[in-house]
Amino acid sequence: MLTQRIIMSSGGEPWLLAVAHSNTPYVTLYDTGDWHKLDDPATLPANTGYDVAFNPDRSRLAVAHYSSPYVALYDTGDWSKIGNPTTLPTGTAHGVAFSPDGSLLVVCHESSPYLTIYNTSDWSKVSDPETLPGGIGVGPSFSLDGSLLAIAHYSSPFITIYNTSDWSKVADPPTLPASSGRSSAFSPDGTQLAVAHLSSPYLTIYNTSDWSKISNPASLPSSTGYGVAFSPDGTLLAVAHNNSPYVTIYNTSDWSKVANPSTLPTGNGRGVTFSKDGARLSVIHDNTPYITNYDTSSWSKLANPSTLPTGNGQGVA
Repeated sequence: MLTQRIIMSSGGEPWLLAVAHSNTPYVTLYDTGDWHKLDDPATLPANTGYDVAFNPDRSRLAVAHYSSPYVALYDTGDWSKIGNPTTLPTGTAHGVAFSPDGSLLVVCHESSPYLTIYNTSDWSKVSDPETLPGGIGVGPSFSLDGSLLAIAHYSSPFITIYNTSDWSKVADPPTLPASSGRSSAFSPDGTQLAVAHLSSPYLTIYNTSDWSKISNPASLPSSTGYGVAFSPDGTLLAVAHNNSPYVTIYNTSDWSKVANPSTLPTGNGRGVTFSKDGARLSVIHDNTPYITNYDTSSWSKLANPSTLPTGNGQGVA
């Protein structure tokens, strides 16, 4: 199973949330004000959805998916499908991310070059970086100022970081993640980069000033990390992972573990995201209901949407 993420939007419908998942319609859209399901787009993604991302003004939604054309682009005004880019990704797409200014879309995928970067003004392909990620790309993230792009990927060095000004590769961190990267996230202030990965300690956190590794939390995730996200104020870090409790939450001030929610997700965690105001944490996972939402003030579970995704959650925005 590849990386899976969740991201929330406050545009279009109020607090719109998109879930990429196995089984048709492959993407499910919610208004989180009352959790009603929006109508499916007229043109669906071509097979299993693996990730989703909104651009900053929430006028566009990108869905990474299994079959060609590998990425589906939607106008959120009417959910019409935008024409495919002239140059498609070279294989199944597992991750998507828009730059903070919305001018770029990054698609991570199978087959070299493992990432494809588009100018969103005309969906033209940006020239590949001179140094490519070391294997299947799965977890892209931009720093909040847009100056850095991190790609979590399958082969060593497991995380590749680029200067977006010229697409030059930043020197690898002295201490690499322990194995295949699955997801990445920059802290809101840009001082830290968190990488979820296959093997223990399952989570590696870096100081972006010198790429030194921060000491592991005393309590580690229980297995492979698939999704990672900071809260909007940077005080919390959530990791979705295999094995109970399926999600682990940390106080970033001292990396102490927050007590587990009383009601856990029902299966392996695949992705996490905080709402824009930080009041809610959403976890996507295997097994129905496929998405579990928490009130972050009490870590109590919110009621499930009346209409659930139709298969294992893979990504969310």
